[in-house]
Amino acid sequence: MLYQPELIGGHVALDLLNTVSWRLDPPRTVDRIATAEALATWRAAAGLSGDSDPRRVATVRAVVYDAVLPIARGTGPAELRELQTLLAGAVRRATPAGPRPMDWGGANLVDELVLAAGRLLEREDLSRLRECQDDGCGWLFLDRSKNGSRRWCSSGDCGNRARAKRHYERVRAGRES
Repeated sequence: MLYQPELIGGHVALDLLNTVSWRLDPPRTVDRIATAEALATWRAAAGLSGDSDPRRVATVRAVVYDAVLPIARGTGPAELRELQTLLAGAVRRATPAGPRPMDWGGANLVDELVLAAGRLLEREDLSRLRECQDDGCGWLFLDRSKNGSRRWCSSGDCGNRARAKRHYERVRAGRES
């Protein structure tokens, strides 16, 4: 089946993390960018350029996930040492790329993804960073809803599954009464 990227994280760094489907359900976990072709499809959908080895991108994804997940869960300080090391290298190779003086472009796709992770942590309201509440999903997103009440990565996917499960449980409880 042809991979169709879902860019629902609200930030390219989060969309990169969300290329692992069913992260919290190991028997169902799928790496959506494990091949060069799938990575190229995701890269194009995300509006990025440059080729890279999927293994190098997966390494960056793991480092960024380890840094961002504790923030989304509110479980304590993030481990930033590895990300900071990657950022230092990416910044050394970066070139000016935008109308704002502090906008920099990466020398390659991996550097661009590392810089995006840095921008996420530097520029976004991290109190809006959330983890999907579906038990097996594990996707992360920025909750840009007015009242900060978004619960799922996708209302039509994880949200619909949660609503169907609640309905089934209500019906089943009604039958047992």
